[in-house]
Amino acid sequence: MTDPLNPVPDSIHEAVCRARGCGAPAQWGLLWNNPKLHTPDRRKVWLACADHRAHLEEYLGTRGLLRGTVPVTELPVADLPDAGSPTAGDEPRLGGILGALRDRP
Repeated sequence: MTDPLNPVPDSIHEAVCRARGCGAPAQWGLLWNNPKLHTPDRRKVWLACADHRAHLEEYLGTRGLLRGTVPVTELPVADLPDAGSPTAGDEPRLGGILGALRDRP
């Protein structure tokens, strides 16, 4: 269980700006929480490059969701399986599942 007074941000998989159409290297992690959906100790992360940081902070801030901004280097990184490991890519993909259902007799 996490400490509600010291929430830990969700892990990130890759440091890429999430602004629509950007894809530049992220430099900032915008920590947010929607109290209607998340427990008080949860911190979702929106990644932003320097050019999109202010816009994304404003977007989250006007909705009352922004909880803080930290350098991307301070965010926890998710443990991902190696590309050559037997578990890499084993998770089901929605497209494959829908295709299999569509192709059934």
